[in-house]
Amino acid sequence: MQLTRRTLLAGSAVLATPAITLGQPTPSGPIRIGEINSYTAVPAFTLPYRNGWQLAVEQVNAAGGVLGRQLEVVSRDDAGRPQDAVRIAGELLNEQKVDLLAGGFLSNVGLAISDFALQNKRLYVASEPLADALVWEKGHRYCFRLRPSTYMQAAMLVPDAAKFPARRWVSVAPNYEYGTSTVKWFKQLLAQARPDVEFVAEQLPALGRIDAGATVAALEAAKPEAILNVTFGPDLTNFVRQGNTRGLFDQRSVVSVLTGEPEYLEPLGDETPAGWLVTGYPVDSVSDPANAAFIAAYRARFGAAPKMGSVVGHAMVSAIVAGILKAGGTATEAMCDAFPGATFDTPFGRAMWRAIDHQSTLGTYVGRTALKGGKGSMVDWRYVDGAAALPSDEVVRRLRPG
Repeated sequence: MQLTRRTLLAGSAVLATPAITLGQPTPSGPIRIGEINSYTAVPAFTLPYRNGWQLAVEQVNAAGGVLGRQLEVVSRDDAGRPQDAVRIAGELLNEQKVDLLAGGFLSNVGLAISDFALQNKRLYVASEPLADALVWEKGHRYCFRLRPSTYMQAAMLVPDAAKFPARRWVSVAPNYEYGTSTVKWFKQLLAQARPDVEFVAEQLPALGRIDAGATVAALEAAKPEAILNVTFGPDLTNFVRQGNTRGLFDQRSVVSVLTGEPEYLEPLGDETPAGWLVTGYPVDSVSDPANAAFIAAYRARFGAAPKMGSVVGHAMVSAIVAGILKAGGTATEAMCDAFPGATFDTPFGRAMWRAIDHQSTLGTYVGRTALKGGKGSMVDWRYVDGAAALPSDEVVRRLRPG
């Protein structure tokens, strides 16, 4: 059994379908998801993400719920602090009696929730954290991760990056798990494709506290031919502004993870550099049926176009519902047995929870940045299925314990 694109993404007529009420068990109150995220710390991504999961919950409930029960999300703000996330997770399980945990944005927060889930033997669906450790080095039975990981993001970008004539590279990334992991994998994968490449400098500013002028000066001093950027949010805006002012990007190739996401393109405005190789979501130009239906439903509900966070929030609900349907209920051990192999539909198409590492096969888009009408845009894009950007099972077995 699976949650279909027809159920979640279409209009009001489709919302009446009874597809997700299969099984007809005796209702026993709502299914409760305990959701934790950095709403005040990273609002540009997490607020559209909240809209996404709210829309999905409304659609599921309008179609009859899950196994005869309504779906409910009990949401809390961790303010970007791992210790707060762990405290909240305990409150959600012990006081709110949620059936499972979900959410997380920053990788260090996601890892903290995952460790809590392992210690307490409760299911955690990591919707946004990108650190590979969640499903590999620190992976375990109770943790599943939705978004394309740092390895996957790098693997999607390297084939085009390897075609650059550049040999001398530099990198800039926030100094925590997401940033260092992305740089590590990009270096390794690029070296396999281009053994002649060398990284001659690295900058690791603290998240949210980049000294953009000093960072740009240090990178410029290394005389690079290409740049890997892993900053996002306000750090990205400051880095781009200083880089434009000081000519860092002139005549240099730039690869930039996540920068094509509307959350990060929009604040750049007319300062958006053209020609960067990025991952993202070209929401203004995608037209396939799944995306079109999702965008229309989201616009009707919120009066604005969705962002990448919106996609993740919506997909999180369908991914959880698919596992619950396959399990036939919300008993933790039954869900942990059922999630592997469960398939679900997303605005980006069909995805699956992999059995070997609990990573979903949700993909993302790769393209180039462009300036259109004074606004940043993503052009020359293609969708990369997440399954195509993952290493072999043999590699995963070496990385994942047990």
